[in-house]
Amino acid sequence: MNLTIIFLCFFVLLTLSLPISIVLVTTTAIYLFFIAHTPLTSLIQQLFNGLDNFVLLGVPFFILAGNIMAEGAISNRLVNVMKLFVGRLTGGLAMASILACMFFAAISGSSPATVIAIGSIMMPALVKEGYGERFSIGLLTSSGSLGILIPPSIPMILYALVMNVSVAEIFMAGFLPGAFIGCCLIGYSYFMAGRNGWRSEVHYTFREGLKIIKDGLWALFLPFLVLGGIYGGVFTPTEAAAVSVVYALFVELFIYKELKFNKLFGICRDSAILSGSLLFILSCAMTFIWLLTVEQIPVKLAELIIANVKERWLFLLAINGVLLFIGALMDIVTAVIVISPILIETLTRYNIDYVHFGIMMIINIECGFLTPPFGLNLFVSMAIMRRSLIEIGKAVLPFIALFLACLLVITYIPKLSLLLPDLLIRR
Repeated sequence: MNLTIIFLCFFVLLTLSLPISIVLVTTTAIYLFFIAHTPLTSLIQQLFNGLDNFVLLGVPFFILAGNIMAEGAISNRLVNVMKLFVGRLTGGLAMASILACMFFAAISGSSPATVIAIGSIMMPALVKEGYGERFSIGLLTSSGSLGILIPPSIPMILYALVMNVSVAEIFMAGFLPGAFIGCCLIGYSYFMAGRNGWRSEVHYTFREGLKIIKDGLWALFLPFLVLGGIYGGVFTPTEAAAVSVVYALFVELFIYKELKFNKLFGICRDSAILSGSLLFILSCAMTFIWLLTVEQIPVKLAELIIANVKERWLFLLAINGVLLFIGALMDIVTAVIVISPILIETLTRYNIDYVHFGIMMIINIECGFLTPPFGLNLFVSMAIMRRSLIEIGKAVLPFIALFLACLLVITYIPKLSLLLPDLLIRR
């Protein structure tokens, strides 16, 4: 009976188009007051406890670092380096776009920031070189979604928090799947370029090449500094986020000198607004997770699923379908911090590694970034490419199919996710 009331309240409030944070905290308040007969002061305590975690300090820092680099010159330097190495190949400019997105993902942790930073530079360049407009839009929109799979990643930090797994492990687990999807995108770009005769006439002298590499070294060094520091035990993921902010500010203000001091207030303001809204949602979600735990909903759900789905492979297929549906309907924060804890007991019963499942969930959310109504990358692309939602949606369809094929491979070959954590952390 309690379970019915909880979910009835949740879905009724959700259908009223209330903000998800209000839905979560109101459902918890109704449960405490009318069912548990507990003073609402305990709700305030749970809201505080939801944010009482050192790991969460990394979230606003990574958001700020991503916004600084999206506004500054680091993304442009990365693109120039990638064009230098692959620009002359068939489909080279498309490959450079993908590699630049992958590298920017490794320093920003944000998918929208990656689309803005790389897409705004590469879209005009691709069209100018004769690449199909629809292909270019789809490529940049989908490649930008790698921002949440290649570490550091804000959704990975949130997942590690709610699932009680190591941030370093899930960061490490994202490398090979991210590289695999990136290689598949490069392969598809090569095929399309060969079929359509897209070949860039990019030529650099030896001196120009040296200058591009020299200018790009500061940008290229950041992921090695951040991730090397984490895995080398020099600093924690939270401290690494702060280091990335300091490094990005230093490089943009004093090395490249293209970011002006008068822009910093706007960058900090936007970062604070996004961080505040995200952390408030997280706090409300943690109260709801506490409610689910008290009512043993994860255990009951596990028993229900196991009674009806006997085969592990079938469960993995079904859960991917559910996550794809959720990713298309929910924003990323809600999907990670509300859905993951519900499945804890089920994952344990099927002997599915939490870190591997985290990578599966992130890839499903990547696909959600490319599908309406909450496909955030679609709306970002609409803004920077000045195209309608329908045009952007059509452009990403082949890339969604490619992502789904990669998802199946990663789902049924867990070593792709777990090889590096097993070799370097769990040994």
